[in-house]
Amino acid sequence: MSFPDGFLWGSATAAHQIEGNNLASDFWALEHAANSRFAEPSGDACDHYRLFREDIALLADLGLNSFRFSIEWARVEPEDGFFSDAALAHYRDVLEACHASGVVPVVTLHHFTSPKWLMGLGGWEYERTPERFAAYCRTVMAELGDLIPYACTLNEANIGRVIRRIVANLGEGRRPRVEQAPVGLGEGPGASQPGGRAPEGHFLSQFSDTAFDVITRAHTAARAVIREVSPHTEVGLTLALQDVQALPGGEKAAEEVWAELFEDFLPAIAGDDFLGVQNYSRIRVGPEGVAPVPEDAEVTQMGYEFYPQALGSVLRAAASAGLPLIVTENGLATDDDARRVAFVRSALEGLERSLADGVDVRGYLHWTLLDNFEWMHGFAPKFGLIAVDRATQRRTVKESARFLGAIARRNALA
Repeated sequence: MSFPDGFLWGSATAAHQIEGNNLASDFWALEHAANSRFAEPSGDACDHYRLFREDIALLADLGLNSFRFSIEWARVEPEDGFFSDAALAHYRDVLEACHASGVVPVVTLHHFTSPKWLMGLGGWEYERTPERFAAYCRTVMAELGDLIPYACTLNEANIGRVIRRIVANLGEGRRPRVEQAPVGLGEGPGASQPGGRAPEGHFLSQFSDTAFDVITRAHTAARAVIREVSPHTEVGLTLALQDVQALPGGEKAAEEVWAELFEDFLPAIAGDDFLGVQNYSRIRVGPEGVAPVPEDAEVTQMGYEFYPQALGSVLRAAASAGLPLIVTENGLATDDDARRVAFVRSALEGLERSLADGVDVRGYLHWTLLDNFEWMHGFAPKFGLIAVDRATQRRTVKESARFLGAIARRNALA
């Protein structure tokens, strides 16, 4: 395999899923609510808040040169208008550990979770959330921007629309299982919560036109702030993008799905430096809407189709945005690490072909570094390149991690 000089090889994470004890966040409250539909609370998670140096060193030792992680808004601003110097100092330590290990940090400023106080204001349908988010981003970038070369404002800005499709189509391209709440074609949580409703104002529950306006304005406001206080930082957002394939008679419906998940966001990202592409599988669209996974298809622990060849197709489609692309998430949940190796091999072959076709792809950040807290599903799904014994927090490197690291090393020497 051959990739460009300076290509980012790494792994992606989210603060709430690995750090542990994110007490001031909306998700922590949701996990501990009466009759919570979460399989279990996040608790200490992977204790990454304490063990980040060990985890970054493991990533670097594998031969990977980039680490995508999120700064947790609820830690930085646990109460409206109060910014924690201790939390900012912690994230400076994380960033400095990356640079000391020769690892390029790709920082996400919002990865699904928000401060509880924001929910009280109306969350992601509150008209002033964009300015609240921009103020948080201003503080982070003013304090830490000197160490942040890449910033993703929002993770999967289109996730509300993805979840709406899931609910509307009873499974959006996956094989439904009655014991499992709806999940996206990614690593994200489902739409359900106690009583079957998402918490009011929660980022993942926002399907309305108002929420679309708030979310896109939050991105553009944050981008403006980042460019003002940290002009060297490249800024973008990430989108959850499936390989949308039309079945006979479903061509128009497939175009509508792609427009809803991608094209509607083009005005908001037109001034960005890059687009983060997050892909896990395909969806097939017929005249009646999204079709279920074929009965004979292999499915992952999350219930969607094992289909790594989707990545190359999605990169070609996303290139129409006219921006450099970074694969900010791609992976699968499985207990069979040999299947993860096969998935990575096939996905990278598709990425390599897209490069050969002239698509400007700058990096591949695998989801995820550690077996982590998988939202409503708890700790059961295994997305990680590294296993975690949660009784001892001991890390065990998997063969898939060595496989990806070996590819990165070979390309670094080419």
